[in-house]
Parts: sequence; C-alpha cells; structure tokens
Amino acid sequence: MNLCDPKTIKDIMSIFGLTFRKEFGQNFLTDIGTVQSIADSCLGADTILEIGAGCGSLTHELAQRYRHVIALEIDKGLIPLLKYTLEDDKNVDVIQADVTKTDLGVLLSEEFRNGKVSVCANLPYYITTPILLQLLESGLSFECITVMIQAEVADRLCAKPGDSEYGSVTAFMSYFGKCERLFEVPACRFLPPPKVDSTVVRLNLYKDKPVKPVNEETFFRVIRAAFGQRRKTLPNALSAGISELSKAEITEAILACGYSADIRGERMSVEDFASVADEIFRRTEKKNEQ
Repeated sequence: MNLCDPKTIKDIMSIFGLTFRKEFGQNFLTDIGTVQSIADSCLGADTILEIGAGCGSLTHELAQRYRHVIALEIDKGLIPLLKYTLEDDKNVDVIQADVTKTDLGVLLSEEFRNGKVSVCANLPYYITTPILLQLLESGLSFECITVMIQAEVADRLCAKPGDSEYGSVTAFMSYFGKCERLFEVPACRFLPPPKVDSTVVRLNLYKDKPVKPVNEETFFRVIRAAFGQRRKTLPNALSAGISELSKAEITEAILACGYSADIRGERMSVEDFASVADEIFRRTEKKNEQ
C-alpha cells in the first residue's frame, strides 16, 4: 500500500468516511523520498515518539528503521484508519491523544529504561512552538527532535544573534541544543497542499548543556523580557519584566557583565543572556538579604 499516493490517500479516507480537518493542520505528504529522508533523520534512537501520525506514511517508514514507534494522533477518526494502514507494523503503538495534554514522562518511562528515545513529527503550523517548548521543558533526555515545520518558523529556530529572525524562541532552543536545517519541502508535496512551504529541522539536544545559568528561572525570565519589547534597549526591556530591581540596578548589572547600556536582546547569544541573568540573580539575592 503506497501511503504517499494521493489517490490511495483519498480512497482510504473515503472508506473510513473522513475528510481533511483544517483545525488539526492535516496535510499528508505525497512524496515517498521526503518521508524516507525524515525517517532517516532520527539519529541514534531505539524508540521514536511520533507526534501526528496522519495516515501512517511516516509511521510505517519509522517502523522499518527503529525498534519501537509510539505514534500519537489527536484525531479520533484517524485511529481506525491507522490500525488498517499499519496492521503489518507490529512494533507500532498508535495512541489517540493530544500531546499537549499528555504526561510524556509517564508515557515514555519504560522506553527510556530500555534505550534511547527521539521525537519525530510533522507539526501543525499553529501549534509548533508550544509543542517544541513542551518537549524541551519536560526534562526528558531525548536524543534529538526531528520536525517538519513551516519554513518561516525554521528561519527563526535556526537564526543567529543579529539576524532579523532571531528571537526568544531561538535563544530558548539554543540553550537545549543545536538546531540543524536539513531540507526544504515544497507545498506541492502535500495533500491538500498548504499555503506555505515547509522545512525539516533537527534539534540535536545537549547531554551536558554548555551554558549553565546559576538560576534557570531567572535566565528564562531575562530572555522573555529581552524580546518582549524588541525595539527597546536591554535595560528598558528588562526593567519591564524584572520587577525586583530598578532600571538603574538592571543597567548596572548589564554594565558589570561588560555590555553597553544600549545593547538590544536580538544581538545577544545564549551565553550573553546567561551572564546577565546570573548577575541579576546575584544582585536580587543580595538585595533580598538586606
């Protein structure tokens, strides 16, 4: 069964009385080469957590390459279809679930005990960032996260300090791993075709983070505040998000780290943010002790 053939996809959907649901961002790949390339990109894993199984084309290819595949699918209507298209893939478990409401630690606890786990997903454009943040904030030691996302989002994830696309999500991702742009996927390779092109990226996660802020919560607050008002200088932006210190005290902290008072967040690396966050945390702690 060719699950990348448009006619086959339409016929199967018709058999199960299904239509493509925009609210779930359902656009199924119709190019087998692309599907195989995505499956090949989940490096060093024994188990794959797939988010959004669709009609099962990627799920099937993952099953040929990895010991175990756990495929989450939010659309209840697709579950009978997936059981049909994947009936010969005995190493696949299809679970009807919304990943944003799933305790991944509980779901994958046995998998982490038995080997390495990676994530693979064709993420709906409207929920890409929340899902990625959930995966990273889960604290689970994934090997890598390979996702197909909107090309514009890929530009942001892979941006460097000083790039116009560089933002809070870029800095956040850079703390957890290195984002690698793998290949582009034009809209014509989907059924139905979306209005934008896609890009496959892989976030290679650090086993030992090279940047270790003194207080992680302060570090994340500094990043969020720095980009909360992009056009403002860092002292002005941080003073709006860090209430424990005055603007003058925040400026002193930035200067103490060796940065100018007119620097903006979009020019700062994750190492720079950690340096400023550490200084702000120390000064806040000292102020609270007085």
